[in-house]
Formats: sequence, structure tokens, C-alpha cells
Amino acid sequence: MIRSPRFVLPLLFTLGCAHGPAGVPTPELAASTAPDPADLQAVRELLASQVAAWNRGDLEGYMAGYWRSPQLTFFAGGAVTTGWDETLARYRRRYQGEGKAMGTLTFENLQLEPLGNQAALARGRWVLSFTPPAPLATGAAPAAPSKPAAGLFTVLLRRQPEGWRIVHDHSCSD
Repeated sequence: MIRSPRFVLPLLFTLGCAHGPAGVPTPELAASTAPDPADLQAVRELLASQVAAWNRGDLEGYMAGYWRSPQLTFFAGGAVTTGWDETLARYRRRYQGEGKAMGTLTFENLQLEPLGNQAALARGRWVLSFTPPAPLATGAAPAAPSKPAAGLFTVLLRRQPEGWRIVHDHSCSD
């Protein structure tokens, strides 16, 4: 029969106490993962660059904010899209296909939450506004403006060698 050494329980107790209660970071851990304001600014700038790219009709520029990896995940409309190329193809089908319009994108109520110094969570509301088509030369009345499309989003960003990138996007529409 093998006996446990007498020091195992005190050692486990000491190790457990050294890390503080579960879910509560020790001061050393909190200091090492404190967010750098420059990181949050970089995330804001990334999201702003995505909006600017979208509004000029540049889907590849918009997708530059995403991690260019087959492991990128995008959840929307009850479906899961995996991979950067697949996500770009999804955007193209939905917003650049025959008879489709990209609209003008804005992000509202943007909230950023650092998750250490290598990750961040961003959430907010996306709104796509569409301008009506120009009136026909026949003198017909112009089309009424269409109702904006809108919804909520949560994105997980990670620091990559090329900068902050979205690694997971979960978006829903109203």
C-alpha cells in the first residue's frame, strides 16, 4: 500500500491560498494584465477602419479587421461560418450579390472590455442605412427610403503579430 506524504495537504493548501479565491485575481495578476489605454484605442481604430472600408464598398478592407485564418468563427442568422475566406464569401453573397446593396454602416453604443493584455471584447449595435435608388427619368415618384437593417454584435479580438484582429464574431439582427 502506498502512503501519501504528510506534506501534500499543507502544500496543496499553501498553493491554493497563494492564488487567492477562485475568480479573484491576485494583485500581481491584476497588475500584469491591466489594459493599456493604447490597446483599447487600437481596437477602436480597427473597428473604425472597418466602418470606413464598408462605407466605401471595400469588403476586403472590411475583412482586414478579421483574423485571416481558417479558425475564424462567425455566428449569425442561426448559422456558423468558419474561416476567413468563407466569411468573406458570406459577406459577398449577402451584400455584393446581384441586386444587393451594402448600405452605410455605423456602430452604436460601442463598449470595449479588455480581457487581459492579449484579448478584448467589443459589443454594440450595428446599423446599415440604405439610400433609395434615384428616381426614374420617366418622372415617377422616387422610392421611399428603406428601413435600416440593425442588430447587436459581440466580437472577440486577439492581439496578433499584425495587430488586433477579430477572431470571433457573433451578430444578430432585429
